Amino acid sequence: MTESGPIGVFDSGYGGLTVFREIAVRLPDLDFLYLGDNARTPYGTRSFETVYHYTLDAVRWLFARGCPLLVLACNTASAKALRTIQQKDLPVLAPGRRVLGVIRPVTERIGALSRSGHVGLFATTGTIRSGSYPIEIGKFFPDLAVTSEACPLWVPLIENGELEGPGTEHFVRRHVERLLARDPQIDTIILGCTHYPLLSDVMARFLPPGVRLISQGPIVADALRDYLGRHPEIDRVCRRGGRREFFTTDDPEDFDRKATIFYGASVRSEKIDL
Repeated sequence: MTESGPIGVFDSGYGGLTVFREIAVRLPDLDFLYLGDNARTPYGTRSFETVYHYTLDAVRWLFARGCPLLVLACNTASAKALRTIQQKDLPVLAPGRRVLGVIRPVTERIGALSRSGHVGLFATTGTIRSGSYPIEIGKFFPDLAVTSEACPLWVPLIENGELEGPGTEHFVRRHVERLLARDPQIDTIILGCTHYPLLSDVMARFLPPGVRLISQGPIVADALRDYLGRHPEIDRVCRRGGRREFFTTDDPEDFDRKATIFYGASVRSEKIDL
């Protein structure tokens, strides 16, 4: 590549904004383009084949916008589509560009964050069924015990603004207690969905002292900064200027209203078709 372009950040909807927020803080001088495929969300209940095709649509669109590097800020897309896109599609579509995910950075570090060697995972049903976290963790920390818990109601609660209240507490407490009942030695819990950090305060009420919640955003952001430092050929084609652009495949007004919950600042988006 000779022309520079923005870094693309993709998610099936809003959750990736919690990751993008951390990336933007750590790399403020770079240009970014965020795309949420809200018209086809949720991805978590879709088949591997469907998630792959949806994600590939987004990758093609972001490449057409000149992005030299993409971050799939979606656990389901990272679990069900990333490897195929990296191995099968990139060599044909754009051999000089890169697509990264959000699972590997966390799994590379998790062993150093747990003292007991017992780790929990909260994620969507699709991410849990993919087995991606235990598989990736096993590559780096084969002796680490991983216990998973699918939390299918947490995403709709968050997207409907139900971050507090008796109903939210009920569903959060139920999953926390289920996870810890299966392995009381867990001292570190991965929030394997980018929505879930918004429920961290509620989760903390039902966790024993000393149990840590690990959000992906800061880890992924640090990993991206390190990646650019190790790959100057990619870094030099990432455009500077500090510009942020937001796109959605659904209603921009609805996207902008809900996006502020995740991004922590006002957002102005445009609608596109994939």
